[in-house]
Amino acid sequence: MKESLMDVVCCPLDKADLDLDVDDRDDEEILAGTLTCTECGEAYPIEDGIPNLLPPDMREEAA
Repeated sequence: MKESLMDVVCCPLDKADLDLDVDDRDDEEILAGTLTCTECGEAYPIEDGIPNLLPPDMREEAA
């Protein structure tokens, strides 16, 4: 995920801003980390450079 994506992504539950916590990155991409909603506190994982912005109940079904 490119950090510039933070300008357009928001929480799918309440449309609030997301805080970025980076665990791993290369030169241009965030490879692993977490996006956390500033309002509801829901956390969305970033794995292999892909943010999973599915609501929590849909993430559990897909797993």
